[in-house]
Amino acid sequence: MILHEGVAELGLALPAGAEEKLVSYLALLSKWNRTYNLTAIRDPVEMVTHHVLDSLVVLPILEKSALAGRHPFHLADVGSGAGLPGLVLAIARPDWQVTSIEAVEKKSTFQRQGKIDLGLANVSIHCGRVEYLKEKFDAVISRAFACLADFIGLAGHLSPCLWAMKGAYPADEMAALPVGWQVTACHELNVPGLAAKRHLLQLEKT
Repeated sequence: MILHEGVAELGLALPAGAEEKLVSYLALLSKWNRTYNLTAIRDPVEMVTHHVLDSLVVLPILEKSALAGRHPFHLADVGSGAGLPGLVLAIARPDWQVTSIEAVEKKSTFQRQGKIDLGLANVSIHCGRVEYLKEKFDAVISRAFACLADFIGLAGHLSPCLWAMKGAYPADEMAALPVGWQVTACHELNVPGLAAKRHLLQLEKT
């Protein structure tokens, strides 16, 4: 119910069966979390708000990006942890190709199991350090991965367009961007059921 209401509040039109898959993803995360400690959040309601809705909130902004008009749109999620936001976005938009990049083996293993159990044919899992990856993407997103300068330094070679999901407005980080990069958009996000501040920054090569 909380998930359904949150999706409605975000104004999202999800494909048939997507909400059920998101519920199944959370059930799998809860199960694995008891052994592998994938997330500090264990309350089921908080998992909906802090993980799933917190990932879905960026979807309308990404879809308005000109890059999202490409078919297929190929998005990389760097430092994806338990598959956030990558697996959630892949469920919401099965026509996108999503590559999840995570260096920690137990987290990548969880994501591989999630791909199998949820039937996510549009997802690729890469276990390894992002700086060594040679593939190119339409865009790259990260959620609480690193400061903006480090994000650019580690993943800037993958795409000329990076999206950084942040909490509070990162003024200090924005003032310390590497030469050749700029913030072209900063969106304040409102996550249903979550009072904490959230922002999405678009970074592009100049």
